[in-house]
Amino acid sequence: MSTPKNATLTSTTPVGVPTLPGAPAPLVLPARPEPLALQAAQSALIVVDMQNAYASLGGYVDSAGFDISGAQGTIDAIARAIAAARAAGILVVFLQNGWDAKYVEAGGPGSPNWYKSNALKTMRKKPELQGKFLAKGGWDYELIEALKPMDGDIVIPKTRYSGFFNSALDSTLRARGIRNLVFTGIATNVCVESTLRDAFHLEYFAVMLEDATHELGGDAIQKASVYNVETFFGWVSTVDAFCQTVAPELAAAPLATAAETVSA
Repeated sequence: MSTPKNATLTSTTPVGVPTLPGAPAPLVLPARPEPLALQAAQSALIVVDMQNAYASLGGYVDSAGFDISGAQGTIDAIARAIAAARAAGILVVFLQNGWDAKYVEAGGPGSPNWYKSNALKTMRKKPELQGKFLAKGGWDYELIEALKPMDGDIVIPKTRYSGFFNSALDSTLRARGIRNLVFTGIATNVCVESTLRDAFHLEYFAVMLEDATHELGGDAIQKASVYNVETFFGWVSTVDAFCQTVAPELAAAPLATAAETVSA
């Protein structure tokens, strides 16, 4: 029987960073295309761009005409993942996208970002919105109220889709011995996938929790990003699997309880 075309090769054998002699047995996260072995001390949960711009009505993405109706379910799922990570001693890193108030960091007309950023394009099309979107210090730039960082979490500003571009993310992770990255956030096909691809090229083992990410462009776009990650750049898992693996005592907690834990 021939193998179907475009099928992702799968295995039941866990993969991951080799366990050093004397180290505790790794946690094994059910994932596709194979289970991923990880140590909590070598892992970080990456929360990508959960800002008013991307997840709130009246924010940039909503104002630019994209559908954010699925964002609320994503917020609840991310809250569960954050609560589990904190309980397990896994570092939580929030990425925060945007630029200075004068948009110097956006690159100007000599940068492709100037033309491809829908926030910048929308403000140029509607001058009354100038200065409103993704400007540091403004409401649009702020992390949403439901997912506020706590002591011990780290916030990394970024100015492009990838959290690794011109930022302190890589050095911050390497200084702490982090090798495993667990991705959540918005948008699956833009900033999440861009950062995860760079993580692959920087030798991180990256897994995306597919039900804790939200796309821009529709369900087909989500499926395409999941395929890309699963087949070429990393691993794909779920919030339930992550919680049950790293903090089983919290796995059955109601969503509201998890969200309250995150924002407390």
